[in-house]
Amino acid sequence: MVWLVEEAGLHPRTGEATLRIARDLAGRMDYTAGTVLYDLDGTATRCRLSRATVKRHVGYLRELGALVWVRHGSRRNLRLPGRPYAGTATIYAATIPYAYDRAHGNRVEGQGFGARVVAVPVPPMRTPAADGPGGQVGEPQSLAARPRKPVAEADERFKDTPRRRARPRPTSRPGESTPRSPLRVAADMRVAAQVRPHVPWTQSEGLRRLAYALRPLIDQGLDAHDITAELTSWWISWRPARPAAYIAAQLRDRTAVEPPEDESAEAAHPHTAEPTGNPAWQAWLRQRATATEFHEPQRTDDDRRHARLYGWDRWAEIADHYATDPDDALDLYGTRLCGYAVKRAAGGGARR
Repeated sequence: MVWLVEEAGLHPRTGEATLRIARDLAGRMDYTAGTVLYDLDGTATRCRLSRATVKRHVGYLRELGALVWVRHGSRRNLRLPGRPYAGTATIYAATIPYAYDRAHGNRVEGQGFGARVVAVPVPPMRTPAADGPGGQVGEPQSLAARPRKPVAEADERFKDTPRRRARPRPTSRPGESTPRSPLRVAADMRVAAQVRPHVPWTQSEGLRRLAYALRPLIDQGLDAHDITAELTSWWISWRPARPAAYIAAQLRDRTAVEPPEDESAEAAHPHTAEPTGNPAWQAWLRQRATATEFHEPQRTDDDRRHARLYGWDRWAEIADHYATDPDDALDLYGTRLCGYAVKRAAGGGARR
């Protein structure tokens, strides 16, 4: 307190009265807990100061960071035996400001009332080589507020290592060769967030658990739409208590009983094949590709620009084209012209 009030001069209104009150508090302090009762009337009597002066200088101590409130007092009567009135006492805790530790080179750990000094600087040894011009001592120690981490010795790095090492936690699922990266986990959760609103019996499950259960389907390359179709095809009319566990069990059982893939099995059960593996579907795709390649010329941007510029007077033709092949009509004429043609064909009052 002498350093804070007289040497550092951190508060312009502190003085001898502040030190008298600080000595009175220090004489009554419990140094085990670092706390002291306020005792306004007793402090004013012992220090021979008025109550207002004591209140004012105790406020200065709080502003300096030397006192903090532990409990605010009140006028509520505690009804102690033998006393007609006894209010709740105010309790202060003594603290050391960071400015003091920084100025004296103390290294502290922690914050606030729980901070503790972990290292006190040792004065540098005075040697002729260390003395500068005029006999001044060389550079002082660093005044860093936080302690440095100890550096392990090369020949003693196994000194404090326990004999039995803890079993490492698994970082990947069974069957995965490498752990899942945080970016991939976030992508799985985005897929689960798109699937969950469309599958009612999964809506009670958390996103992280649901994404974990859907990993086998995601690893197969299925997107949110495909996974939704897969879960919907299970035709579940009840709500599992643990949807993620149910999905994991179903996928695990399906993997366990899934027969080896061969052409004969796929031919014997055509309905179990993937949609893209259906022979009729593949034949239609080849036919369409052949027709597009040999019978229909490639459409260019100039064709689209010309059709959209001069097609407003041929709205009946555009409406028929849209009714026959909407995707091709939208690609050629655009959404605005197709909408106009459909409205005119339906008798609407569309305007250009």
